Amino acid sequence: MKTFHTEPDCLFCKIAAGEIPSTKVYEDESVYAFRDINPQAPTHILVIPREHIVSAGALNAGNSVYAAKCLEAVAKIAEREGLSNGFRLISNCGPEAGQTVPHLHFHILAGRELGEKMV
Repeated sequence: MKTFHTEPDCLFCKIAAGEIPSTKVYEDESVYAFRDINPQAPTHILVIPREHIVSAGALNAGNSVYAAKCLEAVAKIAEREGLSNGFRLISNCGPEAGQTVPHLHFHILAGRELGEKMV
């Protein structure tokens, strides 16, 4: 298995490594996905790269492959979860956008009418 850059104090790095329990939904070599402990919709799943990247604002040519892997996983998860009526995909970037964990992650929200307004 590939070795990833992780941060020892990062909550999501610890979850992906199995150091903190989570309700796993999906995993592969590059991606880990789990149910949010404070769901904002009936289905609320977080999809994270195993590589520590602070946010979408820190993506570059050297690490963007991990964002692509996350998006590929989103499609697989949506199919497995039966989200054929649609879902919302969100990635908060920075504190003013509401990012509370500085590790790139995508929220999959579904299971109810989400409307046109942002969350």
